[in-house]
Amino acid sequence: MTALFAQISDLHLDGTERATRRAVRVMDYLRALPRPVDALLVTGDIADHGEEAEYEEAARILTASFPVLTCPGNHDVRPAYRKALLGEAPDDGPINQAHHIAGTTILMCDSTIPGRDEGRLDAETLAWIDSTLAGLPRDASALIAFHQPPVELHHPLPDAGMLEQPGQLADLLDAHPQVAAVITGHAHTAAASIFATRPLIVGPAITWTLRMPWEGDEAADLEQPPGLAFHVLDDNARLTTHYRVIL
Repeated sequence: MTALFAQISDLHLDGTERATRRAVRVMDYLRALPRPVDALLVTGDIADHGEEAEYEEAARILTASFPVLTCPGNHDVRPAYRKALLGEAPDDGPINQAHHIAGTTILMCDSTIPGRDEGRLDAETLAWIDSTLAGLPRDASALIAFHQPPVELHHPLPDAGMLEQPGQLADLLDAHPQVAAVITGHAHTAAASIFATRPLIVGPAITWTLRMPWEGDEAADLEQPPGLAFHVLDDNARLTTHYRVIL
């Protein structure tokens, strides 16, 4: 069965009316779709300051009839994220969750380094990815999602905070053909590339859009509307992505 997943990223909820309005607009659009998505992937920077109140607001805004899967970004703080968004005991360890939806295993991975913009999949997370994928049939389909892209996107801002040591993940993926694509956020721009022979899809941001160097010197374009991605995963494990802006 063809699976349909939506992706949003970088909400940066901070208690302001602007941030709330943009996130609500996108969620209203998703909830009103004639065919519900099989799941929504939220690829990090849910809160702007990592405060419990920001995650409490996120929990309210992200409520939906379809599953909402999240992973942290560099602005997120693990203990508050766990307590207010996941309803778990506060803890500083990486937040990794596997979900089995519409015939697809989705690994929402924690690529954050507390206190830094750069990302890294630490030894615990890499071992978890490896063991989770090893438990799947060879003909299964899987997606891996985390925050920081593992390749350069040709803008100094996201490229200064990309995933460190991406070769470790590439080596791991070589052993697991079930992974159909890698999905990330962080860059505030809709982008597509290739990583470890797989599609690498970067979701657009809710809060603001990255202005590329050929578009001007000011990085943050606050006037662009929030965006989202739709990922269609077919029976041949081929991923097709459609981007939308929500006016």
